[in-house]
Amino acid sequence: MTIFLENLLTQARKFTPVFMLSVLVGCASTSGTLDERRGAVQEMKREVLADLYEIKPDVRSQISEASAYAVFSNANVNLIFASFGGGYGILTDNDSREDTYMKMGEVGIGLGAGVKDFRIVMVFHTDEALERFNEYGLAFGAQADAAAVASNQGGAVGGEVTVDNVTVYQMTETGLALQATIKGTRFWQDEELN
Repeated sequence: MTIFLENLLTQARKFTPVFMLSVLVGCASTSGTLDERRGAVQEMKREVLADLYEIKPDVRSQISEASAYAVFSNANVNLIFASFGGGYGILTDNDSREDTYMKMGEVGIGLGAGVKDFRIVMVFHTDEALERFNEYGLAFGAQADAAAVASNQGGAVGGEVTVDNVTVYQMTETGLALQATIKGTRFWQDEELN
């Protein structure tokens, strides 16, 4: 396992510039004044939830009954043996009705090629699941998908998974990618927007 992690870190160092570029691309839609950037994130949240409710209407009640939910927009780049991505989002606590603006970054290894823009909705069913997310901000997983979407043409294979009282929905927005990766994702508060 140690050799595996060393190889992962070596690959990550090689592709750090690409990772940083993808983070910048993911955050590009949030340029402007602080109020404009917050407004852009809120608008992304409304659009993603509307799209998800259209596909899976029962998610609306899941979200209203949950402790919290988060919505993220992410750009991901797959370069043969490595995968990098970055984006932004918002975490809404249903009890306090407070929003926390977030950032995300991910790195992975596996086979893949292409670029994709996708949205993630995370539903935290318990306070404990929300506390773990706030404390650690990490998610690890395996992913295999195929996506071919451009200007609302084509198709995408998305997913829904529930682990440890968190349901995660992923929807591909635009892009062309074929990948099978193991990746880790880090979420953290956006100091500027909070």
